[in-house]
Amino acid sequence: MTDWDIKKLRILRTLADRGTVTATAEALHMTPSAVSQQLTNLARQLGVVLLEAQGRGVRLTDAAHLVLRHTEAVFAQLERADAELAGYLAGEVGEVRVGAFSTAIPSLVVPAVAALERDHPGVAVHIRETDAAESYDLLSTGAVDLALSLAAHTPGPTDARFTRFTLLEDPLDVALPPEHPLARTPLVRLADLSAERWIYGGSGPWSEITRSACEAAGFLPRQAHSASGWTAILAMVEAGMGVALVPRMVSSRASGVVVRVLAHDRPTRHVFAATRRGAEAAPALAAVVRALGEAAARRTA
Repeated sequence: MTDWDIKKLRILRTLADRGTVTATAEALHMTPSAVSQQLTNLARQLGVVLLEAQGRGVRLTDAAHLVLRHTEAVFAQLERADAELAGYLAGEVGEVRVGAFSTAIPSLVVPAVAALERDHPGVAVHIRETDAAESYDLLSTGAVDLALSLAAHTPGPTDARFTRFTLLEDPLDVALPPEHPLARTPLVRLADLSAERWIYGGSGPWSEITRSACEAAGFLPRQAHSASGWTAILAMVEAGMGVALVPRMVSSRASGVVVRVLAHDRPTRHVFAATRRGAEAAPALAAVVRALGEAAARRTA
């Protein structure tokens, strides 16, 4: 029987995710030469060619992709074994590292952790603020155990590496300056704001969300200022420098601006949690997932 080396298979899987030997080495805290040597040894053990030169880099062969298809099942089974062993040894006791984007932390993660400290004091949660786009990289390399992200950054349901959980739909409201003519209008249409100056990020998901929502309402937003942090965006709105789309997770805590619900053309973003496939059975991790789901349900009740 072939000698399957889990450590070397993990390196191959990371190379498939990251694309280059250098990026793989950085993700696994190895040197590029050590990565290359381990993959050479793996190819020798399996008796197949795994990598081919492609320009200055390498590409995975068909044999490598075949190996990876089986590798995902192996890793998922090992995660399940770890989960069952953890449950056997400790019950709902353990540490869970959560990677979450900034607006999800006060709205979902903090309430979930507060509930866990009350109901499951043996579960210790360590929170790491991440960009939504990097959560799955951290999850796949084992840097976090649970990742919160947005639909735009979520691998599809056919991705064998992860198990996804839908947490909530987060509606987008519009933030207006206090003296805006529509500030006292209970319901506002996005199309009513077509002539306004808009504040949103110069690139990234929030830029795409704002542009897409406005285009769906029949206009292109005129960007007056660019910012990525909600503190900066809301400060500029308060000062009368423009208007902005704001997720309900943020608008529910906003002060100094007038927040109005969009009546007919309200855009929505979707929030997901994910674990490495098989790990979701671990008692401590399952408790955190349940607590996040309950926190999300309270927000939408």
